[in-house]
Amino acid sequence: MSDMTQTAPAAPQRRLSLPEFTAMLATLTATVAFSIDAMLPALPQIAAELSPDDINRAQLVLTSFVLGMGLGTFFAGPVSDAIGRRRTIFLGGAIYILGALGALVSNNLEVLLAARFIQGFGAAGPRIVPMALVRDLYAGREMAKITSFIMMLFILIPALAPSIGGVIIGFTGWHGVFAAFVLFGLIGMTWVGLRQPETLSPDRRRPLRVGALVAGAREVLSDRNVRLYAAVMALGFGQMFALLSSSQQLFAVFGVTDSFPHWFAAMAILAGSGTVFNARFVMRLGMRKIVKAAYIAQIAVSAVMLVLVLSGAVAGPGDFALIFVYTISVFAMAGLTFGNLNALAMQKMGHLAGMTASVVTALSTVGAVIIAAPVGLAFNGTALPIVVATLVCSTLAWALMRCTDDIA
Repeated sequence: MSDMTQTAPAAPQRRLSLPEFTAMLATLTATVAFSIDAMLPALPQIAAELSPDDINRAQLVLTSFVLGMGLGTFFAGPVSDAIGRRRTIFLGGAIYILGALGALVSNNLEVLLAARFIQGFGAAGPRIVPMALVRDLYAGREMAKITSFIMMLFILIPALAPSIGGVIIGFTGWHGVFAAFVLFGLIGMTWVGLRQPETLSPDRRRPLRVGALVAGAREVLSDRNVRLYAAVMALGFGQMFALLSSSQQLFAVFGVTDSFPHWFAAMAILAGSGTVFNARFVMRLGMRKIVKAAYIAQIAVSAVMLVLVLSGAVAGPGDFALIFVYTISVFAMAGLTFGNLNALAMQKMGHLAGMTASVVTALSTVGAVIIAAPVGLAFNGTALPIVVATLVCSTLAWALMRCTDDIA
């Protein structure tokens, strides 16, 4: 069945305008990106204070958050299927804020990593539930178009995060960033509480019982396409997060230190062109075709960059322009692929929207951590580990996309 014929369940009587709906969901999903990107300027200070003997360990502040989020996604979707979307967002937001408060008062790396894990676990609610909420109201390419607009704002919001984090750190030190996370979480929860009606009516909810959860997860995982799309997302997220976790150190190699937040913001905004393209052309070209083309393009770009790095053509401050363009290409992949992959995975799973969002995101996020953590720790003062990882991940993602059914 074509995704164009997929229909969404009946919507509630009151619905927000599309611009406000998109902005609200973008703010919720940006909780994750903001919680990662605002930490980037703090990594040198955290490394100097908490891990001076091994500065690469400071990157674990990012991966511990992502790991917590990956595990939290196993629960967020099924819980939202059982108690509703709004309540789950509030519950996840509360856990996220508690984790941020724990990090705020931490004074050693182990406590900080534990607090970040909790913070990430809670962030799974604002990260996962919006996708299920969109699926309650939309389906197929229409859903992909809406998620592209969400991704557009999702990118613009954290584009400013390193600059915001840098300003806060300048006044309060790295601890103060976590107060900003508390405020950001409260803004999202308040917006939902005041404006967003519940989209999952009581008669469509699934009981939170072990048997029902196992049956739901089995149904989701029995779909071959869902498994393939989850694997592709893990590869795409893994290559992007590997670059993200090393970006501050990589830019410093090319002489970009104090101005890093500004370059990062410019990179994120320029990379947002991918979401603009996808929102405009997904209805015409289809989700699957755009994703395949995006990975082919990334394979070509990464192969060229690998040759340049191995030849020594990208080695000093004067070569920063090449690195900057390359990072834009990697981040642009998010706008061209993630919204489409989510919609592709969920198009036949409207009756299990929360469970599907949880399973797909959990598998892809945990898989991404497995990919990104060793790449980040392997940083050797050059772009080689990141370029190799991106080339391998994009090639595997393209190969897996060729194995999916051509229905979108």
